[in-house]
Amino acid sequence: MIELEGLTKRYGEKLAVNNLTCTVRPGMVTGFLGPNGAGKSTTMRMMLGLDRPTAGDVRIDGKHYDHLKDPLTYIGALLDAKAMHGGRSAFNHLLCLAQSNGIPKRRVAEVLDTVGLTAVAKKKAKGFSLGMGQRLGIAGALLGDPRILMFDEPVNGLDPEGIHWIRNLMKSLAAQGRTVFVSSHLMSEMALTADHLVVIGQGRLLADTSMSDFIERNSRSYIRIRSPQRERLLDVLHEAGVTVVESGSGALEVDGGKPEQIGELAAQHQIVLHELSPQQASLEEAFMQLTAESVEYHAHADTPHEPPQEPSPARQHWGDGWNRS
Repeated sequence: MIELEGLTKRYGEKLAVNNLTCTVRPGMVTGFLGPNGAGKSTTMRMMLGLDRPTAGDVRIDGKHYDHLKDPLTYIGALLDAKAMHGGRSAFNHLLCLAQSNGIPKRRVAEVLDTVGLTAVAKKKAKGFSLGMGQRLGIAGALLGDPRILMFDEPVNGLDPEGIHWIRNLMKSLAAQGRTVFVSSHLMSEMALTADHLVVIGQGRLLADTSMSDFIERNSRSYIRIRSPQRERLLDVLHEAGVTVVESGSGALEVDGGKPEQIGELAAQHQIVLHELSPQQASLEEAFMQLTAESVEYHAHADTPHEPPQEPSPARQHWGDGWNRS
């Protein structure tokens, strides 16, 4: 378990993390989301003792990181896949980590097999592709068989098979009762992986809730209905006190209620339905809704530049004092 209490980090005038309090619990995959500049990387660095907080506290299973003996046996992390000596082989890179943390040498071969790098164990890391580097970084996180794991953008550079593998790995680690904390900008992947979400914006906590509750609270849920007897259906719904929105596509949208109730109402009046489906926003849409005011950098769509306009005859004559006759 990871506990953050009033965690704050200031760089001069910049408040990177602002009084952040939350608990990352075992037995589930917790997603860590936020726009660029929200303070995610700074928060994760403070969790690992790489940055000192200006105020507040971080506890790893009740202890401060710098009080952990052989920290890789408590918490494994992937923050930067390139943080390795390029002249060392994959095996020797992991062996150095193992020896400095009191981890048996046999674990090196085990984690290389887990991440699929056994065949290139003797190859120097500088020759690795981005995806291979990610796998080696994940192997380093797993090396001490820790109860807590942190991953920052773990699917960077991975092919579809690799993405599927890391998703299942994180789920299996959580199923073993471990604490799994993962930050990613890939919303579609996070939606498939995370059970719980911690969302921050401008260094402040915006949400700490389950995936389903997050989407429900930050997006519109409705029931979409299509019928060849559209006008009759509208009358029946209105008579029943159901609020209906007519969409531009010809479908009807009902906020609240249950599809079963709408279906039974239509059946009672012998109305044919071609569609009756609950609709809910994606994680990405809910995230954009919640964090809209926390985005630090807003891009704007390019608009074609209009060619300079020739001044009108009146403007040519009366535009300034020098042109007046």
